[in-house]
Amino acid sequence: MSKPIHQEIVFKASPKRIYEALTDGQQFSKITGGAPAEISREAGGSFSCFGGMIVGRQIELVPNQRITQAWRAGNWAPGVYSIVKYELKEQGGETRLVLDHTGFPEDNRDHLDAGWGSNYWEPLKKHLA
Repeated sequence: MSKPIHQEIVFKASPKRIYEALTDGQQFSKITGGAPAEISREAGGSFSCFGGMIVGRQIELVPNQRITQAWRAGNWAPGVYSIVKYELKEQGGETRLVLDHTGFPEDNRDHLDAGWGSNYWEPLKKHLA
């Protein structure tokens, strides 16, 4: 497996707004350009984003603080899942989102590392502006 991806992004929004954007399928779909998204808001529930290109299960949901997911790309070998953890930390009217992504196939690291910014953080910043 690959070296983990660790990213820290500051958003000009509350942890609640970030949490809602990442756990509400309708909102996430709007943020990401209309690609279908279905996101369970319960631990153990499934999620599907970008029209099924990203799928998985919600492992842990702590409202406005943490989201942990068993996460996989649709083109990975069957049964291969990684772990994605989002930590939301309020800091003076803004939120620092700390992403840790582990356990993904080695040859996907560069693509995933760049993809978090272009597919998640940039659209989310525009949505929150």
